[in-house]
Amino acid sequence: MDDAPVPIACFTQSEILEMENLFEEFGEETLGQEFCQDLSTSFSASPGCSGNMSVGWKEVRDWFQTKQKELVARVTSSPVAPRGIDALPEAPMSNNAPQNSIVPRGDMVAADLSELTYEAKSSKDDAWYDVAAFLTYRVLSSGELEARVRFSGFGNEEDEWVNVKKGIRKRSIPLEPSECYRVRVGDLVLCFQERSDQAVYCDAHVIEIQRRLHDIKGCRCIFVVRYDHDHGEEKVNLKRLCCRPTL
Repeated sequence: MDDAPVPIACFTQSEILEMENLFEEFGEETLGQEFCQDLSTSFSASPGCSGNMSVGWKEVRDWFQTKQKELVARVTSSPVAPRGIDALPEAPMSNNAPQNSIVPRGDMVAADLSELTYEAKSSKDDAWYDVAAFLTYRVLSSGELEARVRFSGFGNEEDEWVNVKKGIRKRSIPLEPSECYRVRVGDLVLCFQERSDQAVYCDAHVIEIQRRLHDIKGCRCIFVVRYDHDHGEEKVNLKRLCCRPTL
């Protein structure tokens, strides 16, 4: 039946998150045939859709149609819901910001990161952490989408609701010594910030670069960054920087 919704299990977590983002950004435009055909083409080669050789555009359209119906149902069924959230239970969370299991990403380049496609921003310390899993989703009364995130290296006590549009993105990329040229003044980077009480990855902007000749130890350049969350400035080396993936 053409109008029967396709099970969500047909899509990988990465594909579902991408469709969630597209639905939030484009709304009813995602129901168009051309839109769905373009998206299904990009999904067809994905190995995560087990049992299917490819993802058809009608399957993509059905997913968006189901999402549209869920949104309408939630909004109309909760006219007096508290501003900002739907009435959904939350798992208990620790009052302490997650500060354990932090490993500089430069030491993880050779690791298998196939399941760490995304990173999410913690509201506890404004730092970004790798996503181990997306547990569930909810639509706020404002129409914004949130995901319940399990951070890599942390237990369920540190799970958080994160705004999909503002706090979830493709994973930042560690740089090899020969790639320092990719960092330019004005760039948004993810910088490893070390303090006496914590060591976390935070957003920062590059405000100055002191280019130096490389030697046997690798890149010797100095990058001056300004952290977005506290506006503090610091001189760091390339090993502490991760660049944002290009679109």
